[in-house]
Amino acid sequence: MSEEQRKVYESSPASAIMLNDSGHFRGNGSCLLHQSLDITPHDFPYLQPLFSDSYQEWLRESAGTQAMKKISWALLSHEGAWLTGAPDLMEYFVESEVQMILRTLKSQKAAQIVGKGSFEGRVVCAVPLLTRVHGDVFAIWVGVSLDPMETEQSLMLTESYALLFRACFYRRLDKIFAEDLDKVHSQAESEVHRRSILFQYVKRMHVQNNVDCVLVEAIDSVLALYPKAKVELFMSQDHESGHPLVRPLLLHHWQEEVYVRTFMEGSLTIHEHQDPDTTVEIGIPMGGKQGVYGVIHVEVDKSELPEVDLELLGMMADAAGNAFENAKLYEQSNLMIHELRMINELTQRLNKSLHLAEIFQFANQELLKILKADYCCILIYNEELGGLEVVSCNAEGLTKEIFEKDYGLGGLVYHSKEPMILSDYQEERPAESKLMESTQSSSMIATPLTVNGEVRGVVLLTHAKRHYFSYNSYRLLQALTSHVGLAIGNAFLHAEVRRMANRDMLTELYARHYLDEMIHECQKRDFCGSLIVVDIDEFKQVNDTFGHQRGDKILKQVSNIVKTTIRHSDIPARWGGEELAVYLPGLGVRQAMQVAERIRLRVAEETDPRVTVSCGISEWNWTNDKISVESLFYRADMALYEAKHGGRNRIMVEKTEIRSD
Repeated sequence: MSEEQRKVYESSPASAIMLNDSGHFRGNGSCLLHQSLDITPHDFPYLQPLFSDSYQEWLRESAGTQAMKKISWALLSHEGAWLTGAPDLMEYFVESEVQMILRTLKSQKAAQIVGKGSFEGRVVCAVPLLTRVHGDVFAIWVGVSLDPMETEQSLMLTESYALLFRACFYRRLDKIFAEDLDKVHSQAESEVHRRSILFQYVKRMHVQNNVDCVLVEAIDSVLALYPKAKVELFMSQDHESGHPLVRPLLLHHWQEEVYVRTFMEGSLTIHEHQDPDTTVEIGIPMGGKQGVYGVIHVEVDKSELPEVDLELLGMMADAAGNAFENAKLYEQSNLMIHELRMINELTQRLNKSLHLAEIFQFANQELLKILKADYCCILIYNEELGGLEVVSCNAEGLTKEIFEKDYGLGGLVYHSKEPMILSDYQEERPAESKLMESTQSSSMIATPLTVNGEVRGVVLLTHAKRHYFSYNSYRLLQALTSHVGLAIGNAFLHAEVRRMANRDMLTELYARHYLDEMIHECQKRDFCGSLIVVDIDEFKQVNDTFGHQRGDKILKQVSNIVKTTIRHSDIPARWGGEELAVYLPGLGVRQAMQVAERIRLRVAEETDPRVTVSCGISEWNWTNDKISVESLFYRADMALYEAKHGGRNRIMVEKTEIRSD
């Protein structure tokens, strides 16, 4: 190597990198790169950017040397195609000259052509650039000298500068490798950090079985990652949270809202605002196996957007959605267990009583307590009165009130036979309601009360707050009411069985044993009472003349006359055969005689065929010695005997007689 070549090479920074004995690059004493880091023929088609960058670096390092003034340089591919170099040389590299250079290089390590073809009058030197490991030709370094007399020196300079370019090329290759290695390392560290964050996040999520805690954890975790961001969580569920950043997702004008569009489409959404607004909105769907439950809405500055790990946020949102779903299922399971326990307790307590009044009162109290309502009103259809009767209500002034069966919200539910939930009575107002207005309630849930498969009434619960009752409350009321209906049905059945046991099947009057029991009870609390015994005159002759079936009809006619003549509190009964009895609580003998007279007159006028009755009356009062029920019947029977013996169609009270006209 000439002195000038040595100076040029040693003055270049490339001289600081040399191959040592062990096959490693030794750079300034700190960086060691293995010689096996190399390119292969498969890489050649993709090296153009690396060639260009290496050539520019070579130019900077070689600037100012004498060789740069005497020689023009070019770089060809291993196939002889132009890669880069002095622009004025491109026109000289026609196909014939390139082929000549390639043929010469095949036979020797370096080529030197003087004054031929397009290069006539010039010296062309070409040096192949070999790979580190296998020695494959990956490029051709070409120097064109304007001085044909310095051929040997031109070839030496070309070889030297070829080595310098090769050093620049591999130094840049090593740098790219180091940068890629550093990038891979950084990505690995970032991935480890991300996995650590996600693992800790999922771990915290999986131990949560409370819906509110899941939502708070999701918000706090995103804020911990991006403290400068504005974070909100929009939920579509029927769930109220006390956290200020958890808000309901409303679907009004959804095209204008990023979080609603995210919810509808179920995919991550990014919206960049136009200048001068520099914020970017990001919507991340929070979903589980059953669907999307909400959206994590993040607002960040545009400059911070590249730092936001959208993939990590998506995985965190998915984990939050699954945790929310599991917590919701856990909550619903507990709620269902709680509801079943309450239903079981309610059923047991309802079945302890067979009295309707007690059942209505207990059901009212339990429904208020379970559903945390302000007011409860139970209405039952009263066939005799032809309307819905308030049988139990904790609102003053409504108990025992009768409403038309098509009036108000109760009538609406009764006729539709469908439950109802009302969030705002003042705004919706499907019908008038005395209950809602008198209690100033806003929310209501109502359900028909079904007894033995038939709608027999309505249950209404109200609260002063708007949107108070949830769907769970609405559903629970229906379940509870069905058990209330079963208890009422049992009470009705028990009452009917008792009524049938205490009634005479033919006349539908009370049986004699019931009359005995009621007189005994009245004697305990009243100060007086009277007993009328009614007997149809010559009833055997009626049966013989018209037949027993007609006789039964006569007996039923007389029984109906008795029932419609006396008070509601009086107790009519069939004493035996054609004999009837009426006990009049709190009435003395004079009032009893008036009642008996009305019965006698109506029987004589209204029966078909016409029959008459005779009556015997007895009484008791608190001044007498204790009079047994048997004694009262005996005295009335004796009076009846006197009436029969005295000519029939008359009334006798011991020694007193009322004759017929």
